[in-house]
Amino acid sequence: MPNRPIRGVVCLEAVGLLAAACVAVLLGPGANWELPLFGVLLVASVIGDLTARDTAATRIKISSSFLAIVTATVLLGATPGALIGTVTILAGWLRFRYTGSALLNNLFTFAWFPILSGSAFHAAVDATGVDGGDGLFYLLVFGAFMLALAINFLLVVGERSYVERDALWNKVRLIFMPLLPTHLASGLLAVGLGFLYLHAGLASLALVAIALLVTQYLFGALLLSQQRAGELEVRAKQLAGFQVGLLSALLRTLDLRDRMTARHSAAVARYSREIAVAAGMSEEEQELAHTAGLLHDIGKFILSDKILSGEADLSEADWVEIRKHPYEGARIVSEIDGYRPVGEIILAHHERIDGLGYPRGLQSDEIPEIAKIIAVADTYDVLTARDSYREPTSSFEALAELRRSAGTQLDPRYVEILAGLLKGREFSYRHGEDADFEAELALEARISDHATAGATHAPRLGATA
Repeated sequence: MPNRPIRGVVCLEAVGLLAAACVAVLLGPGANWELPLFGVLLVASVIGDLTARDTAATRIKISSSFLAIVTATVLLGATPGALIGTVTILAGWLRFRYTGSALLNNLFTFAWFPILSGSAFHAAVDATGVDGGDGLFYLLVFGAFMLALAINFLLVVGERSYVERDALWNKVRLIFMPLLPTHLASGLLAVGLGFLYLHAGLASLALVAIALLVTQYLFGALLLSQQRAGELEVRAKQLAGFQVGLLSALLRTLDLRDRMTARHSAAVARYSREIAVAAGMSEEEQELAHTAGLLHDIGKFILSDKILSGEADLSEADWVEIRKHPYEGARIVSEIDGYRPVGEIILAHHERIDGLGYPRGLQSDEIPEIAKIIAVADTYDVLTARDSYREPTSSFEALAELRRSAGTQLDPRYVEILAGLLKGREFSYRHGEDADFEAELALEARISDHATAGATHAPRLGATA
């Protein structure tokens, strides 16, 4: 969606800036124009702005100048604070030369937030009669800081939210909330600076300057760490895309050599997930079943074209190679960060309840539950699919065959769950011929989930009902 035109916003901000100048002039005579303190805070604010770091993701500068300006509004008054704010913005613009509309927005913001927060603070002080020896005074200082922060954020980000047609809450969540702990710490620092100055006088000016410079350094370190974290996230997603895309490419290449592979993998993934759902497994286990079903035959990549075609009689040596495919599939998949649980299931999907399966001869409870589900789904689809190596059977005949194998090859519980799922289903579903490999693959969702999930839980590889 295109951005809104900013002409109207510029006009409003220009009028608002003139209004701020008028208000500042009216409030000026009542301010405390203590020039040494004003000079220290002005210099600290300008240096803070000139050394500020950009937040790369949000294109917003954050610096210790804000703390210097708020300190000025509290100790000197609204007009000195607004004057320091506008001079700081102009000095920064001379250095960075950003756009005129951005300059106007910054001037408008840095004139009004000191005026509003400073006026509110001094009105509250006058109404309560407190001074620097009263705890309530410092509570009001903290309140003034937070009010200034809120006004500053709303004026800067509110304009961007309007122009970019983006919800303000999105800006709050992405920009304001991550930095809130640091802002709270800065608010407490403003309280400390006020206390220090009111009790130590001009002798504290050097400490005030040092405190502001330290704050600037801490802000810079925080933003740099956030930028690096963002870069790492981008790189992690790129790596995830490469790794998961590689699995997809292997499956597609295998499908070119063995025409049934992609459709069969999608069908087994769909059946396996629905069996897991009906079995009452957790959502994580359901997605794990789907993932393992999709990738269960990826180890066949090592097999020769003669074996894959299924057209020639297989020798004992050929069967030895075939029995290696669970191991090879598990080895390939387990190399992907976070996919080890998938690899363990792939390794066991040809094990049998009676211990006569391969490659490790596991029995009953030694076999992962999801591997038992994959075995049922795999067998059913091979029996019923029309692109199978054998003459396809009806769904009824396939279920009868599955029940004959229950307790020896297959787990009876999952055989019966599949039988229940097939009742009332359409013919095309029962034979798995509508299984859409691309839909089951859900590559974009898989890359995103893998990049954010890491190795903490089974990755989600997309799921369709």
